[in-house]
Amino acid sequence: MPVRTAAIGAAQSVELEISTRWVLAYAAATGFSPATCLDDTLGRDLVVPPTFCVCLEWATMGSSSRFSRLGLTREEVRRGVHVLQDSTFVGRIRPDTKVAMTSDIRYIRNTSAGAFILTRIETRDAVSGGLLVRSWVGSMMRGVPADQPLAGEAPEDVLASRASVPDGAAICQVAIERTQPHIYTECARIWNPIHTERAVALAAGLPDIIVHGTATWAIAAREVLARHAAGDPTRLKRLVARFRAPIVPGSSIAIRHAVEGRVGVLFDVLTDSGTLALTDGYAELAGQATA
Repeated sequence: MPVRTAAIGAAQSVELEISTRWVLAYAAATGFSPATCLDDTLGRDLVVPPTFCVCLEWATMGSSSRFSRLGLTREEVRRGVHVLQDSTFVGRIRPDTKVAMTSDIRYIRNTSAGAFILTRIETRDAVSGGLLVRSWVGSMMRGVPADQPLAGEAPEDVLASRASVPDGAAICQVAIERTQPHIYTECARIWNPIHTERAVALAAGLPDIIVHGTATWAIAAREVLARHAAGDPTRLKRLVARFRAPIVPGSSIAIRHAVEGRVGVLFDVLTDSGTLALTDGYAELAGQATA
């Protein structure tokens, strides 16, 4: 069935409790190891990595009601891949609080690969209503066209390509354990069988199980922060990347990174074969980025 462009503008709201156990597990799974991220005696001052936002957003992005509005069958849902994450961190996510997420599909266009769907998600404190995170999430429904070539509007700065990481940029290598997708699935509470079940991944045309794009996104942020912000997750104000190629766990990745301007860092991620897995990476920091 074609993707229904009539789904544009229909909002969905979900409330979630953020437990200390959940944020500790996420920090450990993604390697955010400063004591401020792992010491629960800090109470509400425990630092939640900003990239944890994707765990909350999954409650709307992975919901059956969303897929129903889009007119997708179960088989078509399995063809969907996450291709863009652009998150702006306005306030701090705190443990043992309740948050309210509102998502609405803003833009759909046909591509040669299938329908591209862009969704805006706002995460707010459920008590005060204060905005914590605003994300733009891009999905590609492989082999599933939309019922119109183009519908809705998208911010230019979200869809625009960024400057490439310059030649000679610094590089850091990170090993990705074979078990990483299983651990991330349970700790982030983001489940898609292509990441943990090899039979499903092979049936979907993938070479093996693959690492979650949001896990690679978080690992890249962690390494950028370690080198340009003294490892302080609270200094991350915006994180953008496009997910281009799968990463098979049990391999290594290379993260290239370079300071841009006063507060920006450009980055990308390569597989161990040299294929670009994440592109158009950009991290905006509070305060000056160190070279």
